[in-house]
Amino acid sequence: MAEIIVKVEDLVKSFRDVKVLTGVNLDIEEGKITTIIGKSGTGKSVLLKNIIGIMKPDSGKIFFKDKEITSLTGHELLEIRKNIGYLFQDAALFDFMSVEENIEFPLVEQLCIKDRKKLKERVEELLELIELPGIGKKYPSELSGGMRKRVGLARAIAVEPKIVLFDEPTTGLDPILAENIDELIMKVNRELNMTCIVISHDIASTFRRADKIAFLYEGAMQFTGKPDEALRSEHTVLKKFISNSFRPLETEQ
Repeated sequence: MAEIIVKVEDLVKSFRDVKVLTGVNLDIEEGKITTIIGKSGTGKSVLLKNIIGIMKPDSGKIFFKDKEITSLTGHELLEIRKNIGYLFQDAALFDFMSVEENIEFPLVEQLCIKDRKKLKERVEELLELIELPGIGKKYPSELSGGMRKRVGLARAIAVEPKIVLFDEPTTGLDPILAENIDELIMKVNRELNMTCIVISHDIASTFRRADKIAFLYEGAMQFTGKPDEALRSEHTVLKKFISNSFRPLETEQ
């Protein structure tokens, strides 16, 4: 049985009078791909931001390898964050930096690598991994949406984190590009042995890549289990969510 690398216990988060997370409990297994699904506005991104520490919960706890991290600040929190990569929904690349400089950024800032040869070698290695060799001198404005997401992924894994968080990685992509991103996520997971946490509305992608699915609804996890268990679930909203996503488009007569 896989070890638990992240454990969320009774997590509560509100914004003014609106309770977004009402008591989330979730175990993230090391070396697996866990996908969190749910309707818009249910707090999936809020949960990720609490895990990475850029938001603080109102109550509850988050553990990273048995170390409680929700109360950490300053240097201790920065040390934990070195173990976590984050691919934002829009990739969040620095427009004023080239692709090469974007990928180098965490290597310089977090690992304090100054050697130009080492930086260049690592960038080239990552560009090969995301199947975009030779684009280091280009700028984000010269890239397609799918290419920006790939570069964002390269930057997120540059320091070899133990966990990578993906915020809607296939949003805005056509089915072929979405499948390519899914393949990259699985590659990062299987070949680099990084634990992946994905939030997604894309049910086809979810069932293509996930080892475990967690369904967030009304502020709490209503279901966690394997993809085949999700398909057999009797939870009314989960069944509707999945069936609506898989409903075939009507063809013209």
